[in-house]
Amino acid sequence: MLNRRASYEYSFLAKYDAGMMLQGTEIKSIREGNVNMQDGFCTFHPDGSLWVHNLSISQYTLGTYNNHEPKRERKLLLNKKELRQLANKTQEQGVTIIPVRLFVNDRGFAKLEIALAKGKKLFDKRDDIKAKDQKREMDRAREY
Repeated sequence: MLNRRASYEYSFLAKYDAGMMLQGTEIKSIREGNVNMQDGFCTFHPDGSLWVHNLSISQYTLGTYNNHEPKRERKLLLNKKELRQLANKTQEQGVTIIPVRLFVNDRGFAKLEIALAKGKKLFDKRDDIKAKDQKREMDRAREY
């Protein structure tokens, strides 16, 4: 699952792959593709751990009364060096941590690709749209 809006709204400074602490029905729902990352963001708790908020994982359809809460906070698993780097960079003005992509690796673990991001201004978005249109036109011209 990809957060397409993130690349439109933000410019990425660095990317990290983080593990997530999940409950049993959450991983089953992720494998079905029932995830919404549009409004997701990450914050640091006072104990120094990184948590993701507003990452909506829909309830598992075959779940019982043990089903999970869709919009609960989830702890991200990074090593101490990466956590220190992220904490230092987020002290700067206008820098935030956002989820970019959620995937299941070859070992079956759910991983969240997070990015250290800075918000784009309106003219930056226009430049991106213009570059994308030019690339599309070049590809069309190449086909003929």
